[in-house]
Amino acid sequence: MSPPTGGKYKESGTARVLGSGTSGIAELLVFHPVDTIAKRLMSNKSTKVSLSTLSPIIFRDYATAPLHKRFLSLFPGLGYAAGYKVSQRIYKFGGQPWFNDIIVRNYKEKFSAVFGERNGKLMMQATAGSLTGIGEVVLLPLDVLKIKRQVNPEAFRGRGIVKIVMEENFALYRGWGWTMARNAPGSFALFGASAVTKDYILGIKDYSKATWTENFIASIAGAVASITVAAPLDTIKTRIQNANFETKVHGTTVIKDLLRTEGVSALFKGLTPKILVVGPKLVFSYTLAQSLIPFFGQYV
Repeated sequence: MSPPTGGKYKESGTARVLGSGTSGIAELLVFHPVDTIAKRLMSNKSTKVSLSTLSPIIFRDYATAPLHKRFLSLFPGLGYAAGYKVSQRIYKFGGQPWFNDIIVRNYKEKFSAVFGERNGKLMMQATAGSLTGIGEVVLLPLDVLKIKRQVNPEAFRGRGIVKIVMEENFALYRGWGWTMARNAPGSFALFGASAVTKDYILGIKDYSKATWTENFIASIAGAVASITVAAPLDTIKTRIQNANFETKVHGTTVIKDLLRTEGVSALFKGLTPKILVVGPKLVFSYTLAQSLIPFFGQYV
């Protein structure tokens, strides 16, 4: 999933925003239900999940409703999710290459001296991804509102987004430290594993010339590595964020309670559905973005 590093042609900023933004919208409509399921599984504090308890956990009040109503119940907070996902994709697709350019311009020789020229290139890609991930904390309020809509809609109590922002202020940044702690290694693994796969396994030197199949393979490797590395911190972050606004829950408290009542394996709740969908999800968004950006580049 690494961005192009070679070639003189660069799409305009407008084309990149339009292409990546459209990719985010399409990805959201296809994968939002799966994300809801993963978030609800991670927020479930029951030590036993069986076929009999799975439906109430996933569909909540709609567990016994007709099939179409159960499906629609997996789209809570779609408006917040749209704002978050589109902003995230625009930032991710545009931010990582920007950070990488800065690192290459100022620190290429140092990375090459420490890791060698080939590995230094991979480490710069991964480090740029990590910095991008840390910066995603600015989008945290939209992520918080999305998660609460998915797993704890009672926290809104009929309030609209403007009223919530005015009343809650910095409470919307609850869990910011854990978010940064999750994003830094997660994005490092995402872009790093993708670059390693392209360079060492597929033998690609110019990432911009990778075929669709090669991008498919590299993005799955990067995504699985990223989700697995970030899973424990993602579970903690989710539980902090899905609490009621007035409830101040510290990450250390969440960890202690989780380990005491549910065990270490609870840190990886929701990992399987996320891994099962993350390959197609990232391939989908990456392929669409990389197809639409040049398309829009012809006109803007």
